[in-house]
Amino acid sequence: MSTVHQPDLKDRPARLTVGVVGAGRVGPALAASLQLAGHRPVAVSGVSDASRRRAEAMLPGVPLVPPAEVLQRADLVLLTVPDDTLPGLAAGLAETGAVRPGQLLVHTSGRYGARVLDPALRAGALPLALHPAMTFTGTPVDVQRLAGCSFGVTAPEELRLAAEALVIEMGGEPEWISEENRPLYHAALALGSNHLVTLVAQSMDLLRAAGVGAPDRMLGPLLGAALDNALRSGDAALTGPVARGDAGTVAAHITELRRHAPQTVAGYLAMARATADRALAGGLLKPELAEDLLGVLADGGRTSHGTGGTTGASGTTGTDAANGTDGTTGTDGTTGTTGTEGTTGTDGPTGTEGNDR
Repeated sequence: MSTVHQPDLKDRPARLTVGVVGAGRVGPALAASLQLAGHRPVAVSGVSDASRRRAEAMLPGVPLVPPAEVLQRADLVLLTVPDDTLPGLAAGLAETGAVRPGQLLVHTSGRYGARVLDPALRAGALPLALHPAMTFTGTPVDVQRLAGCSFGVTAPEELRLAAEALVIEMGGEPEWISEENRPLYHAALALGSNHLVTLVAQSMDLLRAAGVGAPDRMLGPLLGAALDNALRSGDAALTGPVARGDAGTVAAHITELRRHAPQTVAGYLAMARATADRALAGGLLKPELAEDLLGVLADGGRTSHGTGGTTGASGTTGTDAANGTDGTTGTDGTTGTTGTEGTTGTDGPTGTEGNDR
């Protein structure tokens, strides 16, 4: 337990002066949100022209000054800098005497807890880690998005109530994260949020290549429903060829991706394997279908696994049914004219989805 001195509330003004060190996308938005709660932004530091313009737009009239001067002016200082910069910044501010006893220092890194501010703590500061689980644009819309946003909160136990109160004043919902769990917490958010942007951008690129004029309009309802279903139902929301075990369809996907967007193949394979594992564990993917599917993923779709025509998109022989996964005779239609990716296969006398459905 640290020996943080928590000042008596009657000794601290109800409203705080607020400073921002690092006028990226996050700091000005949080300061503007605190301003709406009655606190008073008094100083901002920013290095690039973009950060200075952002500070002027989000916090009009607030002076741009060096970091040390921000700390001189503010009761509460937001350290909103990149993760890799934060340890050196905290140490440097403490070493130069910029930190004042009783000053609230708040960083917004998802990776770090409060201990990264130990140099400032030793100088008498009150360290808080408040990470908004939100993506930021650097525009006023960010302030609106903080309403109901969860914050990962880490602080010394005696500052926990103060940290949670600040989050609530910004319209957020505090979620306590232990110091040792901060990297795992941040990895989870990066996996869900940052990788989602990459996946959506790749999907839009592929739709454009397929001739879709408005891929954003096409994807919007689909992705909105998928996200809502996933948040409500978890793995039970899985659909699509991997969850169904349609190995031939997956092989066809990989063939087309290699032809039109080879840079997407590695990501497709990795996500398909992860999806197959979760679908198997959840009982959605039948074990008898999983073997062929996992085989397709293991060899990257280079051998024939069929759903594409008289000759498979990856070869002549399909692996999912005696007449291809969508083969000569389909169980979902009267007859299938030809297997869509292989004339013959290895798993059974009939294909699973005939061309006439």
